[in-house]
Amino acid sequence: MVRKAAHEKSRPASIGDVAARAGVSAQTVSRVSNGFATVKPTTRERVLAAMAELDYRPNSAARALKSGRFQTIGVLMFTLQNIGSVRILDAITTAAGAEGFSIDLIFTGDPSTGSITNALSRLDNEAVDGIIVILEAHELSEHSITFPERIPSVLIDSRRYDDRISVNADQKQGARLAVEHLLGLGHPTVWHVSGPVETSNAAADRAESWRQTLLDHGCEVPEPLGDSWESESGYEAGRAIAAREDVSAVFCANDQIALGVLRALHEAERAVPGEISVVGFDDNPESAEYWPPLTTVQQNFAEVGQRAFALLHEAIQGGGAVAPGLRLIDNTLVVRESTAKYAAPGR
Repeated sequence: MVRKAAHEKSRPASIGDVAARAGVSAQTVSRVSNGFATVKPTTRERVLAAMAELDYRPNSAARALKSGRFQTIGVLMFTLQNIGSVRILDAITTAAGAEGFSIDLIFTGDPSTGSITNALSRLDNEAVDGIIVILEAHELSEHSITFPERIPSVLIDSRRYDDRISVNADQKQGARLAVEHLLGLGHPTVWHVSGPVETSNAAADRAESWRQTLLDHGCEVPEPLGDSWESESGYEAGRAIAAREDVSAVFCANDQIALGVLRALHEAERAVPGEISVVGFDDNPESAEYWPPLTTVQQNFAEVGQRAFALLHEAIQGGGAVAPGLRLIDNTLVVRESTAKYAAPGR
C-alpha cells in the first residue's frame, strides 16, 4: 500500500482524478479550466479546490487545440526608453493577468513597414490570441502594414484608422490644456519646444495643437524649437530662450524637455516663473520634484493600457466583432509652481 501511494503521488493528476475528487464530470472540469461562465459558482469552487488539492495542471496545449485559444496576447513595442510606453505596458500586463492571459513581448528598433510586418508575422506564428501595437512612429499612416488576418489587433496611437481599432490619450486635447492655461495667465503668446515631429505622432499632434490653439486665440505663433524627446534638446532650446527678452511662456512637448529648459533658464539667471513660465507634458514621477515643481499635462497611461486590453479581449471573446475607430482618453492639467501670471518686462 505504501508503494502504491508513492507511485500514485508521483503520477501527475489527471482530469479524471479532479472529477472524482470534486464529484463532477470530466466535462465540467474542462469547462472550469477553460473559464466557461456556465458552471455554477459552487461547483466551480469545488472543482478549483480539487485542482489545488491534487496540484492539477491543465494541459494548455491540448486546451488550445480544443478551444482555438492560447490565453496569450502579443505586444509589439519600439522601445522601453519612453516612460509612457513602459507605463502602458505595465497596465496591459496587469489587465491581461487578471483575465488569465500571458504576454509575448517583441521589440523592433526599426519602425519601418517591413520591420513591423515581420514582427507581427512572428507574433502570429507564436500562437497568440491577439496583438497590441504600441505605435510611436508615422509609418503606419504612410504605408501599408500587413496584419495577421486570423486574430484581432489594437493599436495604441493617436491617429484614426478606418479599418483598425486604436486607443490613446488625446494628445491634442492635452496640448490645448497647456497652452490655454498659459494664455489664461495673461501671456501674450506661448513658445514651443517640440519633440521629434518628423518621426513621432505624439510630438506632431502636440505641436499641431499648440499652433492651432494660438491661432484660435489670435496670438502670434513663434517658430518652434527642439527636435527630440531628450533633456539635452530642451537645454539647447532653453539657452536660446534665455537670451531673448520677448519670451514669457514655454510649452514643452514632454517633461524631460522641460527639465533641460529649466536648467538653461536657471544658468542664465532667468526667474521661473517670475520671468518665464514653463509647462511640460506627461507628469513623470519626478516632475513634482523639479525646481520649481513643474506644471504639466498628466496622461492617464494606466487607462490607455487597460482600455487597449479590454478592447482586444472583447474582440477575442467576440470573434473580432469590435467596431474599428479611435477611442481617445482625456488628459488632466496638473498646476504646480512653474507657471504664474504674466508680468510685462520692466515691471
